[in-house]
Amino acid sequence: MNHSTIKDDAVLKQWTSTTTASEIADWIAAQGSILLLTHTKPDGDALGSTIALARAINLMSETSGAASKAECWYAAPMPSWAKTIIDNTKAKTIEAHQPIPSAFDPQGILIADTGSWNQLAPFAKFLKSRLDRTTIIDHHLQGDADIASRRLLDTTAAAAVQPIAEICCHLLGVTSPDELPEEVATPLYVGLATDTGWFKHSNVDGRVMRLAGQLLDAGVNHTSLYAMLYQRDRTARFKLMARALESMEVLKDKHAAIMMVTLQDFKDTKAGPGETGGFVDLPQSVAAIRVVALLTEQYDSDGTFTKVSLRSKPDEWEGKPAVDVNAVCNTLGGGGHARAAGVKIRKPLDEAKAMLIEALP
Repeated sequence: MNHSTIKDDAVLKQWTSTTTASEIADWIAAQGSILLLTHTKPDGDALGSTIALARAINLMSETSGAASKAECWYAAPMPSWAKTIIDNTKAKTIEAHQPIPSAFDPQGILIADTGSWNQLAPFAKFLKSRLDRTTIIDHHLQGDADIASRRLLDTTAAAAVQPIAEICCHLLGVTSPDELPEEVATPLYVGLATDTGWFKHSNVDGRVMRLAGQLLDAGVNHTSLYAMLYQRDRTARFKLMARALESMEVLKDKHAAIMMVTLQDFKDTKAGPGETGGFVDLPQSVAAIRVVALLTEQYDSDGTFTKVSLRSKPDEWEGKPAVDVNAVCNTLGGGGHARAAGVKIRKPLDEAKAMLIEALP
């Protein structure tokens, strides 16, 4: 009996790393074409990870004559600034209920910033017949290991762009991120800055700041990126924000605040699904509020459901430990990080709210 094989099989079924950055770079170089995917409703880290890696792959191909060519697919809704970051990188945005393109059959598939079937639902049918050619690069605490046996998981990283920056360096033959081309460094910085709340969240550490400094040395324009990401809102977003804040309920016994946004709120304010970003952070400015939840009513081909986003403060309060929102979401079928997590609940808003309140410590 081959005990090493049994052990390897057991590892493959666990949410653990099975490869390294340099090995992934070698795998990429051996592929004739690469498709990059990420979670639905991509955020800064999802877009930054995939765009940076696609650009690095294509630059490698141009300079070395390697066969790898990369493109990105995204499942809408997209942030308002997405087109600016994507620029001329080959990418497709797939709207709700739109079929997955059938003409492209990539030799390799690389998934960044998620490893969850729930977050990859629009691509599930496409992926399930191609799992043997799929790779995952992620930083979340949980995922579905059956999606890919080739996984690089850095659960101590604040953002997926951190391990991806290392892969970009391998692909382009440089020793440090400060030597990366600006067109690769810029989306990496977007992912790092947005997943740390512009360097103010508890996931910021020396590693984060060192990478930020290296990317700035590579030519990233910090000021213009901040303006693009945070100073281009539509008035509709503020009207929707007002609805969310007006709905806020404070649970004093749990030191929690819950906000809700309905489909009617989107219709009345003419705001889009991608314009709720940052809402969940607002009530954290209240000292006594330790946990914030934003419940958003959404719709897909299976009907309406509730998307829950949770945030918690890292320090103790009145002798109680910080709330692990990843553990809370685990009980409801979701996950993420200890201080930022989420879950989709196939229930109406009121029922989802009751389930969440029950799950909160």
